Amino acid sequence: MKLSDQIKPISYLKAHAAEVIRNLPRQDHPLVITQNGEAKAVMQDIKSYEQTQETMALLKMLALGTRQVEEGKVQPATDVIAQLRQRSKPR
Repeated sequence: MKLSDQIKPISYLKAHAAEVIRNLPRQDHPLVITQNGEAKAVMQDIKSYEQTQETMALLKMLALGTRQVEEGKVQPATDVIAQLRQRSKPR
């Protein structure tokens, strides 16, 4: 798909809103909406948006984990498992 097919002016969106929304799930890329020649918004179908959000959440968790390792905030897995088992024992 050509990049120019992924960029549409807001006037196009106004005139073809139903068609644009109907076609979003079939596209494998977001649609960039321009106003006065500048990119102003990005449209994508809900499934792609959800996948993007899940990916971002995983990347944030990885970054947090990496930072904790760098700061030395880690414990051996055997210690953590033992602590969890201790907590789950009936009292």
